[in-house]
Amino acid sequence: MAGDLSTVMVVAAVFLVAGAVKGVVGLGLPTVSLALLTVVFDLATAMTLLLVPSFVTNCWQALVGGNGRAILRRLWPFLTLATVTVWLGAQALTRLEPFLLKGLLGLLLVLYALVNLVGFRPAISRRQESWLGPLLGTVNGILTGMTGSFVVPGVMFLQAIGLPRDQLIQAMGMLFTVSTVALGLSLGQASLLGCGEAILSAGAALPAVVGMIAGQALRRHLSEQRFRTVFFVALLMLGLYIVIHALVAR
Repeated sequence: MAGDLSTVMVVAAVFLVAGAVKGVVGLGLPTVSLALLTVVFDLATAMTLLLVPSFVTNCWQALVGGNGRAILRRLWPFLTLATVTVWLGAQALTRLEPFLLKGLLGLLLVLYALVNLVGFRPAISRRQESWLGPLLGTVNGILTGMTGSFVVPGVMFLQAIGLPRDQLIQAMGMLFTVSTVALGLSLGQASLLGCGEAILSAGAALPAVVGMIAGQALRRHLSEQRFRTVFFVALLMLGLYIVIHALVAR
């Protein structure tokens, strides 16, 4: 697989685009890359390909900001459950029909896009956070293992608890990083992480970083709010396409 030039070019283009999106809006690389890759590859392969680029681009986000200890003190139950339950969801990759999991991914993308387009921002109090954190962390981990998507309901939970912007960005980086590591281990345990995919994933880190740097440069010349609207509309359309394609391919 890693030696197929057309495959290499497709993967590089996907991560260049996904990295650029992350550079402009500060998130979206795993989501965009996974959505685009599932148009070309099966879901399990798409999940393996995003591992290294997702880890590389989110690890730095998780480490910088100076709020790591405060975030861990507050969110360790959520982050722990979001990590250790990924393997539960990954069991479905070898037990359920692929079209069901691909359709679920499409639905999650549609939900995530709609929530952001309509501006739905629920508020979670500190008292609610104490029990909703572990619950939503568990749901997020299982869905990550089943679909490779880290965002529903994890990102919505982080947005709802009222973190300051810098802490929110770092917390999302921490969630994506630990989820990526857990997903890689789970895929390896299920014998779904092949050598060819691992090599291609490692190589995809370069275009992802290049795209992210380019996106950060573009941010100064673009309206971030307008770009976010275009991004979520495109994600909505892509999610709908994945759902329809999954139903047709069943």
